[in-house]
Amino acid sequence: MRRLILPVVLAAMLALTGCDSTETPPPEAGSGTDADLDLPAGDAGTQRPACPFTAAQISEFVGQSMVDDGNCSFGDGKGVATLSVTTASQLAGETTYDYQRQQAGQIYQTVTDLDGAGKGYLAVKDIGAEAVVVGGAGSFTVTLSSFERLGAESDGYERALRRLLDALPR
Repeated sequence: MRRLILPVVLAAMLALTGCDSTETPPPEAGSGTDADLDLPAGDAGTQRPACPFTAAQISEFVGQSMVDDGNCSFGDGKGVATLSVTTASQLAGETTYDYQRQQAGQIYQTVTDLDGAGKGYLAVKDIGAEAVVVGGAGSFTVTLSSFERLGAESDGYERALRRLLDALPR
């Protein structure tokens, strides 16, 4: 009889606290929830945009011939210079933005916040650059690495990134 008392008491306690329910409770509003994010109603902030560029456009932006390596990645065909665009939903971008911005501050020599709609920054060092833009059209992370011509100019990476950012969907 003693062996049956403990399971019965535990089952009763679980039933009283609702722990046997198969429904998951809704998240409470607080830090890190959708309530903190400035997203449009519905699923508008959850759609991942397609790659916004072609190899021809990328070639024009960086001033050298680039080939499409697939998945919104572009290379110089020699395995040296690379450019990639990672797309995500606005919600995903909002969620990871602060962390990305913090990491950029540790990796790049300069990090500049971008003006305009949404959130964004541009980060540059001597052999590469990164920009993150989060807005109504989604989230875009653009990285450039090992462009000899861009690295040879004091503002080469920044100018190329700004041309790319100006062409992103808003």
